[in-house]
Amino acid sequence: MVAVDVDLKPLVEQARAGDSRAWDRLFQRYQLPLYTYVYEWARDEQASLDLVQETFISAFRNLDGLRDDARFGSWLFGIAHQKCAQRWRRLSRERIVAVEELPEPPAEEDDNPAAWLLRREQEEQLMSLLEQLSPAHRSVLMLHFLEDFPIEEIAAITGAPPGTVKSRLHHARRQLRALLEESQ
Repeated sequence: MVAVDVDLKPLVEQARAGDSRAWDRLFQRYQLPLYTYVYEWARDEQASLDLVQETFISAFRNLDGLRDDARFGSWLFGIAHQKCAQRWRRLSRERIVAVEELPEPPAEEDDNPAAWLLRREQEEQLMSLLEQLSPAHRSVLMLHFLEDFPIEEIAAITGAPPGTVKSRLHHARRQLRALLEESQ
């Protein structure tokens, strides 16, 4: 079953009618999840911010093309996915690889430094392993496990058939597991 956010329909309708407060609420709702997804593609903070901004600009310009307002989230991620893929292809042609260290997460008050350091090392190891996957495999893993999109929504976002998404997800998990075992 495809997940849709019915509560978004009125908000999207208001945004389509030119209500800037509705756009602000949509931006606030999707800004961080979109940035997280884009950052995993770009691995560059400034490029990620630019891509998120380009995504929202494109969404603003093309909102009339959205057929189902309840699917605004997957439509927005689809735009971001295309922007990331275009950037990746351009950088591949130029042979430029932009990889930066992950930003420091804010320390939680009740965390001890040893636990934070261990979690940080595990996150860095996972990101390093994810970078070894193809962009198609990395993106389905991130959309499914980090953003909680179901297979059908991932298919809409990536433009791949649901069967292909399932296959990519299966192969990506298997590759990630093998990489994890090799690294230990």
